[in-house]
Amino acid sequence: MKVMCIFGTRPEAIKMAPVIKELKKHEDIETVVCVTGQHRQMLDQVLEVFKIKPDYDLDIFKPGQSLTDITVNSISGIEKILEEERPDILLIQGDTTTVFSGALAAFYQKIKIGHIEAGLRSGNLFSPYPEEANRKLVGVLADYHFCPTDANRQNLLEEGYPDEKIYITGNTVIDALKYTVDEDFDFQDEVLNNLDYENEKIILLTSHRRENLGEPMRNIFSAVRDELKDRKDIKVVFPIHLNPKVREIAHEILDEMDNIVFVEPLDYLPFTNLMNKSYLIMTDSGGIQEEGPSLGKPILVLRNETERMEGIEANTARLVGTDYDNIRKNLKDLLDNEESYREMAHANNPYGDGNTSKRIVEIIKNI
Repeated sequence: MKVMCIFGTRPEAIKMAPVIKELKKHEDIETVVCVTGQHRQMLDQVLEVFKIKPDYDLDIFKPGQSLTDITVNSISGIEKILEEERPDILLIQGDTTTVFSGALAAFYQKIKIGHIEAGLRSGNLFSPYPEEANRKLVGVLADYHFCPTDANRQNLLEEGYPDEKIYITGNTVIDALKYTVDEDFDFQDEVLNNLDYENEKIILLTSHRRENLGEPMRNIFSAVRDELKDRKDIKVVFPIHLNPKVREIAHEILDEMDNIVFVEPLDYLPFTNLMNKSYLIMTDSGGIQEEGPSLGKPILVLRNETERMEGIEANTARLVGTDYDNIRKNLKDLLDNEESYREMAHANNPYGDGNTSKRIVEIIKNI
């Protein structure tokens, strides 16, 4: 059997890496790896961590690229590779433009498609954008749907997908943490090494989503700033996104705060270990909502909708939106109310047990 894996961004690489490693353990499977390079530097960092060398690299990234640029260049490049390799099945992961482009290119050539992390839905086509549309479009094209949770399976059943093509596997992001988290991890950044993780409450903040740019992001940063003004035993670490619009808002609101530490975007390895050392996490990211609970870290989700409701229902995360007062109220509760914090920190992780990749490969072998 020949299996091709296509991905293009850092989050995809993180979640696809354990699957590739598992595939390569099987002598009866030929594994072909293709990256589009939708992200470049961030993608390369993950490939290095997991020691994955792509067979094909389309290297499509260019500054200021539009969604149309990514789509057209990905489909064109992937088409040629599929024609040459003719895999039995194409594996794609998640909801990026690379994922949609890979699915469409495979569909045009009538190649079977396996969608890892299938069935996530926020219910709002424009939030997250364009990811919600991508994953729904990919669902239509995919032959096999590997769902992290039963809720994802139910989403697909409600949309009319056949039950026999849907598999509950868990989420591969939990598998990836096994390769990276080290209790004795030593950061290369001395700022991070010198933080007092034992005696201070370290809050990890990330914010970058397109739909939060502007007033929502100002609300987020203002709430963090005002809640931390008089707190001396708390620090916020903010790996600030490269997007100039994010940086402008962040510096406008947070620059004068002594207990907010800006660092450049972190590679996957130090980032997962920073998550592990943090007290709690505030984020508008998707994947962090899955990783944090596995590490026992309460998550405040800085979005108005999330496609990862399992974490909200399990009380590993709270959907606090971008309302200033709501963010402050929930942050204050987790900082001051030990019982609230403990309930979230010890809630059961709904996203998997670290064996998702093995399940997916066994399913593929028996399809």
